[in-house]
Amino acid sequence: MTTREGGVSAEPWSSLNLGLMSGDEPGQVLVNRGLVESAMGVPAVYLKQVHGVKAVAIEARTPSGLEGDVAWTTQSGVACAMMAADCLPILVCHPQAKWVAAAHAGWRGLAGANGHGVVETLAQGATEQGFSIQDCMVWLGPCIGPTAFEVGQDVFDAFISKHQPALETMRHEDFFVPHGAGKYLADLAGLARKRLTAAGFRVISGNDSSLAWCTYRQESKYHSHRRDAVRKGGSGRMAAYIWITA
Repeated sequence: MTTREGGVSAEPWSSLNLGLMSGDEPGQVLVNRGLVESAMGVPAVYLKQVHGVKAVAIEARTPSGLEGDVAWTTQSGVACAMMAADCLPILVCHPQAKWVAAAHAGWRGLAGANGHGVVETLAQGATEQGFSIQDCMVWLGPCIGPTAFEVGQDVFDAFISKHQPALETMRHEDFFVPHGAGKYLADLAGLARKRLTAAGFRVISGNDSSLAWCTYRQESKYHSHRRDAVRKGGSGRMAAYIWITA
């Protein structure tokens, strides 16, 4: 997972911005991507992320720019990449088999439709590979935290509905704290952990919803679209990568 540090972009995208559609100079973004890929030792495939639930199978010859919010591969030598600047990146692997996956989870992709979001797409992909979901390992990257992610009634309703059985037994205040009329502070990482657990994943590490993982609050470390897009006139993008080494 990248931070905002170590790249060549100028303000307000400084300095390691990986988003070609962020308003930054494309040449600078490509230099930044090259720096990351050089450090990883493998090329990456970047998707056109649309806050959906579609999965794309990745191999070395797969072009960047395909539409999807979940990527997976069984091939070594190519990285699945998910960009984020407040949304939650989710990385998954099987500890023995050659299968890795990455997902981009904003609230729309996490909530999905009729109870099927990116977490369920990940679980479906593991099952289709013949794996037991509980054997897979999950890592959650940084995202906007529960003290900064103000949402409206529509977001609350998207999760708290008859189509979200994973959340039926939760206490609403665990993930949504009232914050004025029709407003809430939402715990995006907490919602993801709940959905992952309900889907059968058992080994979940990374973002625990604490302040250290908050893209909005940790300005020197992370890009944040919500914090910077209006105030500074633009926001960079980070990326989470996962690949098979051999």
